[in-house]
Amino acid sequence: MLAKRIIPCLDVKNGRNVRGVKFSADRDAGDPVELARRYDEEGADELVFYDITASAEKRQIVADLVRRVSETVFVPFTVGGGVRTIEDVRAILEGGAEKASINSAAVQHPEIINQSAERFGSQATVGSIDAIRRGGKNATEVWWEVVVRGGRTPTGKNALDWAVELVDRGAGELVVNSIDADGTKDGYDIALTRAVAERVDVPIVASGGCGGPEHMYEVLAEGRASAALAASIFHYQQYSIPQVKQYLAEREVLVRTKVVSTL
Repeated sequence: MLAKRIIPCLDVKNGRNVRGVKFSADRDAGDPVELARRYDEEGADELVFYDITASAEKRQIVADLVRRVSETVFVPFTVGGGVRTIEDVRAILEGGAEKASINSAAVQHPEIINQSAERFGSQATVGSIDAIRRGGKNATEVWWEVVVRGGRTPTGKNALDWAVELVDRGAGELVVNSIDADGTKDGYDIALTRAVAERVDVPIVASGGCGGPEHMYEVLAEGRASAALAASIFHYQQYSIPQVKQYLAEREVLVRTKVVSTL
């Protein structure tokens, strides 16, 4: 059995880490480089770095910041935001990241997933999905729509069908983010994560809504996620990564613990 992963997320705007509710990005959350260093020291399994306005504003990834963060940490590192071409993917990986996360561009030009997987491998190609719950109150009527450009633009695409297509095209991992839950701390959209996990055979990273270790436990156990992404609870030190992992381990969730050298 593979260990479940705990992944702090750094949402960056104009070189600063920010947090908000449903992509509002209205609250400063610190220096992403310093935060990355702290999370590495605490035993994060991976880090995710998103330039959250790059796609909407048609800007390039902040290459210098990516390089600085990658030089600071020793855990796997994913970068996304404004990834539009295969050259953007190349720049991310050459800048020091292990994976490139592709969202809006994949909807507009799905072949970028094929190209990335063929040139750099599925292990370096992450399909990122922002989804909004649609339909009536009846569970059989609920579906999730893919939205792009930082959650601003609906696409009409069914998120479950899109997840399957991303994997068929070569994505080796999916980040599934609930726009409804994002930043609320009310918990992940368990039904969304579980529905995607049941449709594909790659690791699913759950995103959006984490308010504490209990929410991570729910999405890892009930939601069948391989990893749980969180931001605010770590940035503002409401919880530490060791605290979260201890909580999960006590509930028989397999997690990696940091080994501290005594030499």
